Amino acid sequence: MTPVLSQTHLNATWRDYLELTKPKVVVLMLITSLVGMFLATRAGVPWTVLVFGNLGIALCAGAAAAVNHVVDRRIDALMARTHKRPVTAGRVSPGAALGFALLLALLGQALLLVFTNPLTAWLTLASLLGYAVLYTGFLKRATPQNIVIGGLAGAAPPLLGWVAVSGHISAEALLLVLIIFAWTPPHFWALAIHRKAEYAKADIPMLPVTHGEQYTKVHILLYTLILLAVSLLPFVIHMSGPLYLVSALLLGGRFLFWAWALYRDSRPHAAINTFKYSIAYLFLLFIALLLDHYLKLNV
Repeated sequence: MTPVLSQTHLNATWRDYLELTKPKVVVLMLITSLVGMFLATRAGVPWTVLVFGNLGIALCAGAAAAVNHVVDRRIDALMARTHKRPVTAGRVSPGAALGFALLLALLGQALLLVFTNPLTAWLTLASLLGYAVLYTGFLKRATPQNIVIGGLAGAAPPLLGWVAVSGHISAEALLLVLIIFAWTPPHFWALAIHRKAEYAKADIPMLPVTHGEQYTKVHILLYTLILLAVSLLPFVIHMSGPLYLVSALLLGGRFLFWAWALYRDSRPHAAINTFKYSIAYLFLLFIALLLDHYLKLNV
């Protein structure tokens, strides 16, 4: 380590450590976790579970993200979107980042064990290891299907929220996981098309790099159709009502519009716009689930 780099490490701020946790991603995960909690019960969610359960899930997600910063630091240095990340830029050392990740994971697990139940803690740990070890450490560099296989770890938060309240796994909770699992490929592959040159430079086998953009666009369209079908299942199994059905159709229709525009190359910047819309889609879909749940309770 050079003296200059050592001095840079000493200049790390709390913002650098916050950035290690990928807070924007964690916030979206927590929204789905919160919805999972509220959908799991007809009564109110205990405030201790609501606060400390979500905090534990957030800390473990942040720990996984910090590990990702360390493992991917050489890749991040080659990409415009990530080259200023704290570990890559040298503001935080890999050792400090891993120590921070371990601290977050231990605190998160402790909160889940004390304020929720062991099953939630074990599932959260499995999700953490799935993202930090299986996806980041292996799948990302091994196969163009990396995001499909590894997406299961990122789809876990609504299940974690559900189990934190109910103490058991149910079909409804697994359906929430399935929605995010189906959402992940079109969401991430749209970004991969937009950043294709950077992934190629970093030698990451993302689908548009290994199989071309048109092949990827076809698969984005197909997965969006699958997502639309899967998103209707909560209504089919009477988990939700008409408000959610209308919302799922409208939101899914808009997602399909962008997937088609990307496939046909009929709109400027369609790839990044599809990616941006996919984030809004997931947020609004889960909010619709929550609103529909309480509307049914009050009928």
